Order: sequence, then C-alpha cells, then structure tokens
Amino acid sequence: MQAIDTIPPSANLPASLADGDILLRRMQEADLEQVQAIDRLSFSLPWPAKAYRFELTQNPNSVQWVAESLLPDQPGRVLGMIVIWHILDEAHIATLAVHPEARGRGIARGLLAIALIEAIQRGASLATLEVRAGNQAAQKLYNRFGFKIVGQRPHYYKDNNEDALIMTRDNLGPDTLQWLEKWRTG
Repeated sequence: MQAIDTIPPSANLPASLADGDILLRRMQEADLEQVQAIDRLSFSLPWPAKAYRFELTQNPNSVQWVAESLLPDQPGRVLGMIVIWHILDEAHIATLAVHPEARGRGIARGLLAIALIEAIQRGASLATLEVRAGNQAAQKLYNRFGFKIVGQRPHYYKDNNEDALIMTRDNLGPDTLQWLEKWRTG
C-alpha cells in the first residue's frame, strides 16, 4: 500500500500493507460517486450525497482519504474512504468505510493509520469517534490503535435506536507517531 499527499503535500510515503496493489491518497471530486456507493453499502444511515462534496470543497477542517486499487483490472476503483475533522487539538473520525468486497485486506487499518499520522502532524493530541455498540469489527480495529470506550450515546442511531460508543485515543504525540510510522513502513 502506498500513500501520497501527506504532510508535507509533496511527500510520497510507501506503506507496508497488502501487496502494493493499493494507493492511499486524498479524495478528489471524481471519487465522490464511488465514495457514496461505499457509504450506502456500508451503513444503514449513509451520509446525504451533498455531504461528501461539502467536506471536500467547503469544510476547511475536514481531511478525506481514499484507498484506490492499483490492480490492472480495477484501475481507479475506490475501495475505502475516511473523513476526519481537525478541531483545535482534536481529530474526530467522522466516517470510515471499506467496500464489502475489499474488506479483510487491511484497508481500514491503512486509512486509519495515515489519517492519525496526519492528525498528529497537524497537532492533534486526541482522536475521538462514535461507533455502533454492536459493531465489534470496528471496535476491534479501534482498540488495536489504542482507542478506549469513554462514553455512550443512547439511541444515537435513528434507524434502530442503537447506542453509539464514544471511543477516544488520547496522548497522541511523538511516541504514537513513531509507532504509526514504524507500523506503516513495516
């Protein structure tokens, strides 16, 4: 897995995920249709179509990444995406999803890692998110990155009134950045 457009914007950072057949890069307007399709396939309450365009073009605190296939039979196919809001010294993971056909390949892990690296480089000392109480796979991923459950939002998800767990990863800094960089580069 390769990553481009990190801080600094001109850096090319190779990552050691999958077999080099995935590129992590900034989301572009041309990706929006595929990103929205992944959102609809992944969540029972997908974002409105205009939400991703707003994040991409109008929200200065938002950073968006996609995982793109580099396989010859799938050129330009978006396999996953993440949106993070940078607010003062906090990174809020707004959404993270991988196409169902591409799950289990480390794509979510790669997207989360590159987003946290950038958040630390931007000065974040804390990362937070909400996750469905029943989404054990996502909770396991976040736990691997040091996120802990710090609270609950009862009946947060309107489709079935499921609770959201608030997960936080604090003490982001040089040690975390070093761990993420070492992990990312193998």
